[in-house]
Amino acid sequence: MAGRFGSVVTAMVTPFRPDHGVDLDGAQELASWLTDNGSDSVFVVGSTGESPTLSHNEKADLFRAVGEAVSGKGKMICGTGTYSTAETLELTQAAEDAGADGIVVVTPYYNKPPQRGLVAHFEHIADATELPIIVYNIPSRTGTRIEHETMLRIAEKPNVVAVKDSTGDFKAISNLISEAPEGFEVYSGDDWATFGYVCLGAVGVVSVASHLVGLQIRQMIDLIETGDVPAARKLHEDLSPLFNALFVTSNPIPVKAALDMLGRPAGPPRLPLVPATADERERIQRALEDAGLL
Repeated sequence: MAGRFGSVVTAMVTPFRPDHGVDLDGAQELASWLTDNGSDSVFVVGSTGESPTLSHNEKADLFRAVGEAVSGKGKMICGTGTYSTAETLELTQAAEDAGADGIVVVTPYYNKPPQRGLVAHFEHIADATELPIIVYNIPSRTGTRIEHETMLRIAEKPNVVAVKDSTGDFKAISNLISEAPEGFEVYSGDDWATFGYVCLGAVGVVSVASHLVGLQIRQMIDLIETGDVPAARKLHEDLSPLFNALFVTSNPIPVKAALDMLGRPAGPPRLPLVPATADERERIQRALEDAGLL
């Protein structure tokens, strides 16, 4: 059963012009194309969207532009989480103003709050907005893991509706799915983990690879839901080399290179991210060829 944001949510790259300015027209074009090619929702201004290097105004502009592009076609989820609760609230207001269908709030990073600080952070945001909130648990990037009991506590807030989980911890996810409040949904935060997570009861994935193979990822999830796990596993195995190639270096460097190769350029990444090297491009190109995309 697909989640409230569908089964395939694309963590969208932010297109930049050659001068590294935000390409709002390119963002609208890409968002529209994604909703025509397997994405139920687009997640704008996440880590794949290079959120750490976007200004507050650029984020608000992207929320508005993408919201216009997907209106009536799919849902828009806005990344509003930062390491500051006050700034997160300001960005959440900008998402509301742009007509967002929901927000993704990542664990505060760098300042490493204790678990009770995480509870206070998420409760404060949940009390300040009526938008549905997806909590983003990605300790590899934030330095802090939202522990199981903390997640259950946060999930008690009625508008905290889901988690995007990038822990890769299948045991913890199995426990969370069985113990979370009714209606609370789990999305895989990693393409490689989607097959296993959905088999355990997750509703879908917040995906990077869906920029390229959104329809195939949706098909894999549909096959699991209808009980044809062997066929889904075959698709997972076929897609795995591409999933791996897209993380040959820091995301979103590889997916931007892949989009360029497929004639759907989204510009360069912003410093401190740098374009893919020749070796990295070669590996990405090989994966695209093997997947039948080139």
